Amino acid sequence: MIEATTSPLAGAWQPTHLKGMYYGPNSVEKYLLSTLPAETSRACIITGNSLATKTPLIKNVEKLLGSKHAGTFANIKQHSPIAQLDDIVAELLKDTSIDTVISIGGGSPMDSSKGISFRYHEKSGKWLYHVTIPTTLSAAECTMGAGLTTDTGLKTAIASEHIAVNAIIYDAIFAKETPKDLFMSTGFRALDHAMELMIHPTATEVPQHQLALSAASSLFIYLPKYRANPTDTDVITQLQIASFASLGFLGLNVHGPLGLSHTLGYALGSPYSIPHGVTSTLTLGHVVKLRADEPEHAAQLARMLPFLGEGRSGDDRADARKVGDRILGLVEELGIKKTLKDYNVGEDQVPIIVERASKLTEGPMFDKIAELVKGLY
Repeated sequence: MIEATTSPLAGAWQPTHLKGMYYGPNSVEKYLLSTLPAETSRACIITGNSLATKTPLIKNVEKLLGSKHAGTFANIKQHSPIAQLDDIVAELLKDTSIDTVISIGGGSPMDSSKGISFRYHEKSGKWLYHVTIPTTLSAAECTMGAGLTTDTGLKTAIASEHIAVNAIIYDAIFAKETPKDLFMSTGFRALDHAMELMIHPTATEVPQHQLALSAASSLFIYLPKYRANPTDTDVITQLQIASFASLGFLGLNVHGPLGLSHTLGYALGSPYSIPHGVTSTLTLGHVVKLRADEPEHAAQLARMLPFLGEGRSGDDRADARKVGDRILGLVEELGIKKTLKDYNVGEDQVPIIVERASKLTEGPMFDKIAELVKGLY
C-alpha cells in the first residue's frame, strides 16, 4: 500500500481501467453502442423497477441495443441483496454470448452489477464488462468496490480492480427522472467522498485532493440551483461532473473505507433501511466537526473553506469546524434534513451503530462517536 503524505507532499496515483466518461443530454443515444467491448457483444440491463415501469428510459435503451440486448433484470432491490444477484448470475451463465452488463439507476443497480460480475467470475473464471448510466450523484460508478447485503441484513464488502466500471455515461435526460429530494441527497454522498478523501491516508494531492476541492465547490453552487429548477439539464450535468470529480479518480492506490462518515453510513443504511444519500446528510457535517479536533485532519479540511465561498481565518480547527457548519447549513437550505427518529431507529441502537461503524466497544473515541450519533436524533 502506497501512503500519501501532506508533509512532505508526496504520493503516487494508479488509475483504474476506466475506458471513457461521457456526459451531456442524450449522451446515451450518442455513445452507448460505441462503449460496448466488441462488435459481437450482447448486454443485459440491470435496473430498478421504477425506471423500468414508470419511465420510457429502459425501453428506449433496449430499442437502441437492438439485437445486442440479451435481457433486462428490472427489479433490483435496494442495498444489493446477494441472494438476488446469485439468481441473476445463474441466468447469465446459461447464455455464453453475454459479455456486458449495463447498469441504469443509482447505487443499488451499480453495486449489484459489480456483485454480479464478481460472482460470475467465481463461477466461470470470466469478468463481465460494465457500462453504467447513473441517475443519481452517489458516484458508486467510480469505485472498484461494492456493498452487498447478506441474508442477515448486514452489508459485506467486495473489492477488485476487475469490477471497476469500464465506461460511464452521464445523461441528464436520465437523471431528470430521479425524484428531486433523492437526487439532492445523493449529492451529499458525493460531498461525503470529497470531504473524506481530503483526510484519507492514501489519497493523493493530484488528482484526488485537487478534484475534491473542485467537486465540493460545484456541489455547493449547483445543488441550490437544482432545487430551484430541477429540470435544468445544464445544472444536472454540472452536478454529474462534480459527482465524478468527487471520486472518479479514486485510482487503485486508495485502500480501506473512505472515513467515519462512510462507515457510519454503512452502519445506518441497510440495517435501518436508510438510503445512503440520506445517511450522508445526517452524518457528514458532524463528522467534519469531529475531525476538526484532530490537527492533522483540521489542516486538510480547512482547505475546503474558500471553495465554499468563505475566507480562511488562519485557525485550522475553527475553519474546519466552519466547513462542517456549512455542510449542515446546506442540508437545511435544501430542505432535506432528516433525523434517526424519522426512520424509527431507537436510541438503544446507539452503541450497536458505533461498534459497527468504528469496530470499537469502548474508549474515548467510542464515546465521541456515540455523542455524534445521539445528536442525529
